[in-house]
Amino acid sequence: MRCSCKECGTYMIQAESDHLGCVCPDCGYRCRDCLGTDTVVSRDRLAELASDPRFDPENIAASFERDENEEWT
Repeated sequence: MRCSCKECGTYMIQAESDHLGCVCPDCGYRCRDCLGTDTVVSRDRLAELASDPRFDPENIAASFERDENEEWT
């Protein structure tokens, strides 16, 4: 994603450090807007989500066929 600095308008670059996000090379302003939710998922949590049945390809496909008023089982 290409971001411009909210402070000075300069093209920002992604910074890989303890604080993920973008940094302005001119004024030093930092943001994480392009990361979306402003959250980071830990490796342990990501591993847990890999076995979550909600993300099984068959369940995802079935969710598109399910009536929107029908409950998840």
